[in-house]
Amino acid sequence: MSEIILVTGAAGQLGQRVIHHLIETYKVAPGNIVAATRSPEKLSELEKKGVVTRKADFDEAAGLEKAFAGVDRLLIISTDALDTPGKRLAQHKGAVAAAVKAGVKHIAYTSMPAPDDSLVTFAPDHLGSENAIKASGIAHTIIRDAWYHDNYLHGMPHNLQGGKWYSATGDGKISTISRDDCALAIAAALASGTSESATYTLTGAQSLNNRQIAAIVSDVAGKPLEVIDVNDEQLGQGMRGAGLPGFVADMLVSADANTRAGKFDIVTEDFTKLTGKQPQPLKDFFVAHKAALTA
Repeated sequence: MSEIILVTGAAGQLGQRVIHHLIETYKVAPGNIVAATRSPEKLSELEKKGVVTRKADFDEAAGLEKAFAGVDRLLIISTDALDTPGKRLAQHKGAVAAAVKAGVKHIAYTSMPAPDDSLVTFAPDHLGSENAIKASGIAHTIIRDAWYHDNYLHGMPHNLQGGKWYSATGDGKISTISRDDCALAIAAALASGTSESATYTLTGAQSLNNRQIAAIVSDVAGKPLEVIDVNDEQLGQGMRGAGLPGFVADMLVSADANTRAGKFDIVTEDFTKLTGKQPQPLKDFFVAHKAALTA
């Protein structure tokens, strides 16, 4: 009998790609996959493929235990509840407690690089969640995803239009990886059948500073892009002035500060260890998403 794998956040971008790779890349039978989300009606396409769909609301602990019933492997994709401090950690702890009650045999969790040594505002959520999983006594796979290549597609089109990228990263370097590569590696871990506990950090093959990244963007887009160094306060004010919510601006400023401090300058071979492949370089990603980059 094959294992039953449940993916939370299945309607989200990462969850969709994890399920895609479970089915298409690792040939897991759709009937052995449970896609769970707050709004199962969003999962009709997966249902047509034979994937089981269930409701899982991280704010309803009793419902989570029911959702996790009969599941062997559980993937907890970290929630997006970043607007209220402490909410996300409480949600994740509730999910771990529900997994224990439901008899789940293995928990996988999407974390971030070095959450125990980070300036990023949400790092304590990840560290607390990892610790809750370890304390549960259930075998686990912690998958620490580096900053996504994809995140650059939010602000970079605007930067290109003005030819200026305001940054507080200084000379700090960061190694980024595509969301799809993270999904591929997560799916590999879920499909592996391992009973061991392990922690992986998924990064690209190299670390780059913002001027190197700007040069790649400029090359692909065919437009000039100048990096303008600012301090944390100036960056935060600029983002708030552009209409970003305070907690988002604070998060992005903290990410720049983390890069500046060298805490995102982490390169591992864990992606290759899990998938047997090389991660997609940032330039190749930008070439593939040129339309979005130059929008």
